[in-house]
Amino acid sequence: MNDRLPHEKGFHVSWDQLHRDARALAWRLDGKGPDNGAWKAIVGITRGGMVPAAIVARELNVRVIDTISVKGYNHQTQSDPVVIKAPQADLMGDGTGILIVDDLVDSGRTLELVRNLYPKAHFATVYAKPKGREQVDTYITEVSQDTWIFFPWDMALQYVQPYRGTD
Repeated sequence: MNDRLPHEKGFHVSWDQLHRDARALAWRLDGKGPDNGAWKAIVGITRGGMVPAAIVARELNVRVIDTISVKGYNHQTQSDPVVIKAPQADLMGDGTGILIVDDLVDSGRTLELVRNLYPKAHFATVYAKPKGREQVDTYITEVSQDTWIFFPWDMALQYVQPYRGTD
């Protein structure tokens, strides 16, 4: 039986940490594109991939940025992922030269769906869990499968009661 509270296996990511990790991702990807090291475009998987995609684009000086909207969660419950907005078709082709960025690969189902659409794209995430790791080409930090990542856009600064009471 698991007596652990949901937040006890949480990995809280601050804006500063996300920025550092997304820059580290960009540095790892620098010079790895197929056009003399350059990328044709960056596609962020919305919503979580938008912030890291913007940071990576800035660091790598990529000006062509698009998004693919995939819905695979309803709050914290996973569902079958579906594309609800595709990137510009004439830009994408089979994905050659395209860098696809997301915040996290969890089960891998979202990236698997997008990889089937753009098999020659390069897939990069800031964070990776073991079940989805094979779907990502480049990532920065691995966390355990049972860890819930709290991203800064999902958080607010507020008072929290002490775990053991208030005496």
